Amino acid sequence: MSTYVNLFLQSVFTENLVLALFLGICPFLALSRRFDTAVGLGVAVVLVMTLTVPVNSLILTYLLGPGALDWAGLPAMDLSFLALISFIGVIAAIVQVLEMALDRYFPALHQALGVFLPLIAVNCAILGASLFMAERRYTLGESVVYGFGSGIGWALAIIVLAGLRQKLRYSDVPDGLQGSGITFICAGLMAMGFMAFSGIRL
Repeated sequence: MSTYVNLFLQSVFTENLVLALFLGICPFLALSRRFDTAVGLGVAVVLVMTLTVPVNSLILTYLLGPGALDWAGLPAMDLSFLALISFIGVIAAIVQVLEMALDRYFPALHQALGVFLPLIAVNCAILGASLFMAERRYTLGESVVYGFGSGIGWALAIIVLAGLRQKLRYSDVPDGLQGSGITFICAGLMAMGFMAFSGIRL
């Protein structure tokens, strides 16, 4: 149990995908203007990561990895070179299902996310989580925890940045820093703050 807790804390704080590994920067900056949109996208990313990482782990373990097809009488078969394409396909399929569900049951959130919802499929943070899972050879349980923790970490980062940007609307920001300038400064300060977790030994 402690292994799972450590892995969860590591994925949320120590190895935060957006603030420590700089994955998923595009939607992180583009969709953090409004707090409600940031929360909605954060929840969507948590759902997608929690589903895609363990599904990709199962596919790698039982279909693509070296010796994975032993159950089919093909012990020497190694299809791991197809892992990247497979991961992208799984992510795209799950994002499509999520988009249809939001359109049906949460139309306001679907409208708020707009074109950025399909772009979750090409969010490099989601693909990066699956690639890290494959590289580190996580078990199915560890993949679930890592996917959920990575999603929580990404959502936490975008929600905090959205809160900061909302507060900055009422601040006297110098003319030269208004807009993207102050946003980059806030994101950089957040990244520096999360670097403090790298010294923690779990």
